[in-house]
Amino acid sequence: MSAPAKERRPVVVGYLAAFKGLDLSIARTDLAAFTHFNLSFANPDAEGRFVKDGRMTCMDDETGANLSVEALRGTVARLQTSGAKVLISTAGGVIPGCSGDWKALLAPERRAATVAALIDLADTLELDGVDIDIEGALLTEIDRAGNYTPFIAALSKAMKARGKLLTCATASYEGGMIPVSSIPYFDLVNVMSYDAIGPSWGEAGAEHSSYAMAARDLDLWLARGVKPERLVLGVPFYGYGFGGAKANWSYRDLTAAHGLNATKADVIGERCAGCRYITHNSPTTIEKKARLAAEKAGGVMVWELSQDTPDHALTRAIARGLSRE
Repeated sequence: MSAPAKERRPVVVGYLAAFKGLDLSIARTDLAAFTHFNLSFANPDAEGRFVKDGRMTCMDDETGANLSVEALRGTVARLQTSGAKVLISTAGGVIPGCSGDWKALLAPERRAATVAALIDLADTLELDGVDIDIEGALLTEIDRAGNYTPFIAALSKAMKARGKLLTCATASYEGGMIPVSSIPYFDLVNVMSYDAIGPSWGEAGAEHSSYAMAARDLDLWLARGVKPERLVLGVPFYGYGFGGAKANWSYRDLTAAHGLNATKADVIGERCAGCRYITHNSPTTIEKKARLAAEKAGGVMVWELSQDTPDHALTRAIARGLSRE
């Protein structure tokens, strides 16, 4: 009789925001709870370089200074000692002014050089892979020019030759989704199932990251052809305020300001157009989403790790949901 197959551990991906301070974010994180860390965000300069004179060309720390390669390599090694895979995430939802033009860098005449620069970056930092987080209108323009999937295909081939991972982050609305043709090249597809409403967009009175949205998003990406074990459900460790409430909240600050009892529901205040309310995810909802991800997908992704409470309430909720107990 053959031995039973070893059960696969669910993926738990955490984004660490360099602009918040990597040391701060790591100090606030239960490192053992995560299988993958994505250091965000790295962008190339106008010449397509990610590194120059021992520093990142466009990846700031909390002071606004470009991170040193030596310090970043030390961070990668530190995180890898926890047994996790460490990737660097490129681009981001808002491309900084120091970045080169991604549209030009991914065009046929410059694509190979951009792939080579990313490979060199992964090798230099001794990373386990690269995460591509090209979003929204920029993604749409690159794809319409016919340059997104060829870039991903070339990068995937080069990464796999080195035994490294290639992952991505994607939204789930028309114009913000990675093309179906690119899906087979990614080891993980991190679905950003949040931001349905925000400070300047969305339907007034809505929640920004409901359970129903998570269920729809997983079904959408399964139908688009992502294999369940490669599909990762993104959850937020933050919320938004409306109607005169402070606009941006980490879950950490939300519990400090309003107390744990107030954050047991996903809405603080009355949720309606023009009303004063805050929309976020409670530990109960995060646990429920993680359970859904365990049933339908490969795991959970978090944006971003500095925002959990000192007792790791949301991280522990993910662990409970993924345990399937």
